[in-house]
Amino acid sequence: MSAVRAPSTDEERSASAASPDAAQGSPERPSERPPADRFMRSLLRVREVDRSARVEREAHRGFRVSMAVSGVRCLITYLLVPILVPILGFAGVFAAPVGILLCLVAGVNGVVSVRRFWIGDHRSRWMYTWFIAVVFVILAVAMATDISRMVSGL
Repeated sequence: MSAVRAPSTDEERSASAASPDAAQGSPERPSERPPADRFMRSLLRVREVDRSARVEREAHRGFRVSMAVSGVRCLITYLLVPILVPILGFAGVFAAPVGILLCLVAGVNGVVSVRRFWIGDHRSRWMYTWFIAVVFVILAVAMATDISRMVSGL
C-alpha cells in the first residue's frame, strides 16, 4: 500500500497550490483529457479553460435562462393555447410560430449555457450536457409538432 507523499520542497508546494488542475484532479494539457472530453470541447469550440467564479456564475445563469424559456414555451404551448384557441378562434394561427420561435430561443440558450459549463471546466459538465441533450430532444419533438401543425394548416 503506497502512502500519499506531501510536497517536500517549497517549489513543489507552491506549484501544487497554484495549479487549479492539481486541486481538481483534471489534466493540465488537452492531450491528457479523455477522448470524450476532447470531442465535446471540439464540438462546442471550447479552446480555453477559465475556472473563475464569474464563468461559473454565467454558466448557472445561462442554465436558468434556458430552463425559463423552455418553461414559458411549455406554458404557452400546453396551457394557454388549448385554453385560448377555442375562445379566440384565430389564436391557433399564432401558436405554432410562437412555439417554434421559443424552441429556437431555448435551443440557443442551451448551447450557450453548455459551452459556459465546458469553458469553466465545471465538475458537473457531463451531467448538464446529458440533461441539455434530453431537453434538445424534447425541443426537437415540439418543433416538429409545431411545423407539422403549420404545414397541415396550409
